[in-house]
Amino acid sequence: MKLNVGCGTDIRPGWINLDSVALPGVDVCHDLNDMPLPFESNSLDQILCQDILEHIHGYPRLLKDLHRILKPGGVVDIRVPHFTSKDAYSDPTHVRLFSVWTFVYFSSQHTRNYYFDFAFSELRVVHVCFDRRLGYPWNYLLEPLVNLSRTAQNVYEGSPLRVFPATNLLVTLVK
Repeated sequence: MKLNVGCGTDIRPGWINLDSVALPGVDVCHDLNDMPLPFESNSLDQILCQDILEHIHGYPRLLKDLHRILKPGGVVDIRVPHFTSKDAYSDPTHVRLFSVWTFVYFSSQHTRNYYFDFAFSELRVVHVCFDRRLGYPWNYLLEPLVNLSRTAQNVYEGSPLRVFPATNLLVTLVK
């Protein structure tokens, strides 16, 4: 089973579509600040959190419950705005910004994985996305260079290169 968390109007056939508003196509209406989510432990294969975590004050609590409801080996695919994105600041409902290093804290790979009482076994993907439109030709070169390695991502975030703003981060966590 697959869960689309905070789906809004992005209703996906074959998925359980969850949102806090009972929009057409929403299968489960639930406030993401109210844990636990109404799903059995170890019951889902895949979870999509697209453009939702930046709206949640206690997003570590949500990640913990997503970890609970995922089957072993299951994945959480996440899209959040990168901290350099103009959209990260312009939306008044955003309460959190994200870096390439944010989600490693929720993985057993991090030296400070003791911050939380749960850990994903793997941080499989961290990809920095850039706006690829006609007016931004440099982004076609910048995106593949920034994503060559975690070191390249770190250089981007810690240097003047970030004057070329990213748009989003794509992250995959594995239970």
